[in-house]
Amino acid sequence: MASRGKPYRTLRVDGWEILVGRGDEENEHLTFGVAQPRDLWLHAGGGTPGSHVVIRNPSGGEVPRQIVQRAAELAAWHSKARSAKLVEVHVCRAADVSKPRGAKRGTVSIKREKRVKVRPEGARQVEMSGEADSERDEVAG
Repeated sequence: MASRGKPYRTLRVDGWEILVGRGDEENEHLTFGVAQPRDLWLHAGGGTPGSHVVIRNPSGGEVPRQIVQRAAELAAWHSKARSAKLVEVHVCRAADVSKPRGAKRGTVSIKREKRVKVRPEGARQVEMSGEADSERDEVAG
């Protein structure tokens, strides 16, 4: 699925669609305009600026651990923590993400999150290995 012209990047990993925001305004659109309540939402933790990442989950079933891992690597890679060895990434259902009143674009509040630690370098391997079908453009983070 091509990403050109969309406010987010689309990748496919083992049949799962993963969407990666491109900036504050695009992150907000992805999180509140595109993501469905059953989808998983991911973002680098610790208040680190970065892309919002969504794993499409239309069935609402369990998302395989390796898909969450890959999406978390993408969230870490497309954040200001890209150069860190390990990055904590928050994972929750899109239904558990809200925007605080008066907050700037892209700022969210989450509840009931899980946390995973990943190596950002793993995302580069996903994008370069052909494991994901995507445009080969750079994503702002």
